[in-house]
Amino acid sequence: MEAIILAGGKAERLGAAAAGRPKALVPVAGRPLAAYQVALLAATGVTRVLVSCASGAEQAFLSELAGIGPEIVPVPEAEPLGRGGGLRLAAGSRRESGDIFALNGDELVDLDLGAMLDRHRQTDAAATIAVAPLKSPFGVVDVAEGDLVTGFREAPELPHWVSCGIYVLGEEAIALLPERGDHEDTTFPDLARRSRLRAYPNRGLWITVNTPKDLRRADEVLSAGDALTLVGRLG
Repeated sequence: MEAIILAGGKAERLGAAAAGRPKALVPVAGRPLAAYQVALLAATGVTRVLVSCASGAEQAFLSELAGIGPEIVPVPEAEPLGRGGGLRLAAGSRRESGDIFALNGDELVDLDLGAMLDRHRQTDAAATIAVAPLKSPFGVVDVAEGDLVTGFREAPELPHWVSCGIYVLGEEAIALLPERGDHEDTTFPDLARRSRLRAYPNRGLWITVNTPKDLRRADEVLSAGDALTLVGRLG
């Protein structure tokens, strides 16, 4: 099986912490962020990873992600195409048709991709997206009738789900990817309207690395061994 990693991010919000690297190659606990994704894919049986990246970054991805297992194939964009356009371009470099994993390159996630793929095929969905519970960034005050405060909850889970940026895409979904733009604004809403999109709940580790604060948290989690499955896959 093959996979796509969306790695065109410039890490602008990471600032000096990125040291000029693409966001997917920023080190976390001593290894590039995307290396954990490649190792996770390898453990699921993926043998070829297409990396959608900016033109000129090909060699960096080849050298930084070498030796993990899967073949790394950079697919450069001559100009920014958006996430959906990047997926469509990379999908054109597949060797085989059928289901493919797709991951945003700035996610650190410990997820059973094999189980997600099984669920995708069992439901005959066009695409399946991993979702996580939405946690409030603030503490919550519980207020009852008469404005009576009944308690406090620190950063509770809210009754909503958010996309983890991890997908299984079938041929139907790939055919609907835009040439430019974001698939979560076009392809996925279209599939949802036609009841062709499924969710795969994930309550495990999920960190999106956008800011220096996110990077510190990811580094602390892996350095402390709190995600031993991910660390172990990289040896």
